[in-house]
Amino acid sequence: MKQSVSTSKVIKIKEAFLSLGAKKIDQINNNIKDTIKTKPHIQITTKGPLRKHIIIPISSENIMKFMKNSSLYVTNINRSLINAKYKVLVDFIQSDPLGITVVTNKMASQSDLQIIEHYVKNADDIDSLYMEVPRLPQSKSYLKIIGIPYFPYNNFQDYLTSSNVENIIKQNQIFDNVVLASKLQVIKVSLKSDMLII
Repeated sequence: MKQSVSTSKVIKIKEAFLSLGAKKIDQINNNIKDTIKTKPHIQITTKGPLRKHIIIPISSENIMKFMKNSSLYVTNINRSLINAKYKVLVDFIQSDPLGITVVTNKMASQSDLQIIEHYVKNADDIDSLYMEVPRLPQSKSYLKIIGIPYFPYNNFQDYLTSSNVENIIKQNQIFDNVVLASKLQVIKVSLKSDMLII
């Protein structure tokens, strides 16, 4: 069955292109409809694990043993999640150089991670001594703090060190759940300056 064509649109096309026949106008109108219907597609330019991935760092020997029965483990983990009445389910398990990645249908909570960790640790193929705690992917950001005084305590003996700054950051709520990827670098702006860049 043909879609109904808007008369006003057909008239506008006919006015714009006087020499076109009825078939050609109908084709143009259908092309316009198809273009409008297509949903916008967001293309992700960065590559990396999604928030639906659960990363479990384990040794390379553990990876090979675990992946042999990965489809069975998916079924058993899902059974445990369903029994606990959680809505998260495992779609599949894949390996990477640092461990295994459990791919779920939605973002996992801490309780979901605990069930998955419990199952993987107790799997026959896994030596739990060479397994780390499962975690969700984390993003890495670069932070530069400028305009910090070198002697913050009005005492020219006590200058600011990276450990002082780290303690201040840990006490601030803004940095809750933030893990430092490397040691902080405290640099004087110049030799004679009393200001720092962190």
